[in-house]
Amino acid sequence: MASKRSASPAYVCSECGWTTMKWVGRCGECQQWGSVVEQGQKQGVAARGVQSLAPTAAARPITQVETKDAPRRTSGVGEFDRVLGGGVVPGAAVLLSGEPGVGKSTLLLEVAARAAREGRRVLYVSAEESVAQVRLRAERTGAMVDDLFLASESDLATVLGHIDAVEPELLIVDSVQTIASGEQDGAAGMPGQVREVASTLIRVAKHRALPVILVGHVTKDGQVAGPRVLEHLVDVVCHFEGDRQTSLRFIRALKNRFGPTDEVGCFEMTGDGIREVPDPSGMFLSQGEPEPGTCVGIALEGRRVLPVEVQALTIPTGAPNPRRIVHGVDSSRVAMVLAVLERRAGIKTSDQDVYVSTVGGVTFTEPAADLAIAIAVAGSLRNWAVPRDIAAAGELSLAGEVRPVTQATQRRAEAGRLGYSRVIDDRSGKLRAALDDVRAHRPAKLEDVPQF
Repeated sequence: MASKRSASPAYVCSECGWTTMKWVGRCGECQQWGSVVEQGQKQGVAARGVQSLAPTAAARPITQVETKDAPRRTSGVGEFDRVLGGGVVPGAAVLLSGEPGVGKSTLLLEVAARAAREGRRVLYVSAEESVAQVRLRAERTGAMVDDLFLASESDLATVLGHIDAVEPELLIVDSVQTIASGEQDGAAGMPGQVREVASTLIRVAKHRALPVILVGHVTKDGQVAGPRVLEHLVDVVCHFEGDRQTSLRFIRALKNRFGPTDEVGCFEMTGDGIREVPDPSGMFLSQGEPEPGTCVGIALEGRRVLPVEVQALTIPTGAPNPRRIVHGVDSSRVAMVLAVLERRAGIKTSDQDVYVSTVGGVTFTEPAADLAIAIAVAGSLRNWAVPRDIAAAGELSLAGEVRPVTQATQRRAEAGRLGYSRVIDDRSGKLRAALDDVRAHRPAKLEDVPQF
């Protein structure tokens, strides 16, 4: 028994250090697959001495380091540059993740083509498609440029050989989970392989001052597949997202060593590829005369202010449990707004089926949507419409107060630039006062049902 207690664990997780007496395929602590290795191998590596070497360049005070050594270069796609912080930094490693079919490869092929048109040599390595398949997509999207080089490889050593032969100024690898290294055991996509491939490409990027964009697969819960260390190794982590039911796509930075992480790029998927949308405000608004049950809310996507039209429809019902159907807004916040309307503003909704949706398929789930939802529901019940030059942005408390939202000054300024002469917000104080303010400016052609 004493010998068993003194025995050390035979296997250890290379990701989190979790130990076990027998080999398992999945770590019991961090839940990573293929990260459990023999303890003896890990101790053997650590036991080897490391000889110090003379540095290739002397360390310098930070005040003497010149930033001109790393000038930014535009990628050719303005919305992508906005998210990166103004352009691509030489030697930077960018990880772009997203759901299957969202358009990651289409976006990066457009980035590669525009960079090549500016006279830079671009190497696009696809381990998922053949060069003929990539060319077919390039013909459809208009990405046929002589300085754009294609390679279809899944071996890391061969990819490095292509880099030596082409000497690109921009490298795109699609994707990091489908390339394997002969120096590492396991199949492509295993945590060890992903870590080895990513670290090798990043070393090449730093040594050559070569910007590298890596495509990353995601798991079913939306996380980047592979070891968590992958997100720590790269300089920028971007996520490409969008609803398959709509053509709108957003790219946002989750990590950025060279710029802000609150910028959002907007794109539209078309039959000819992907198109930038510098001003997407008109995509989320309906056209024509204002109708009862609509209100424009001022949403904030990163630093970008977007007007989003919220629509509500109410139908009397005798069912004991009225229906609450929502799309594009938070169902729990809608339920809370309906309760505040009935209790604090005297607008009864418990005998109504309520349907709330946004225009254009955009998601508007931040607290600033509360006031727009309340005004839209009240307008549907009272049969009055909100003028096109009025917008709303405010959070509702359970006491019926309209609370301020983040970056309220920026929202009001951008709303004024877009043509909204009045913004209903926390300056109204109470929900009832906000509704009275909207009703006072409504079109006169519609008659109210009994006053509230």
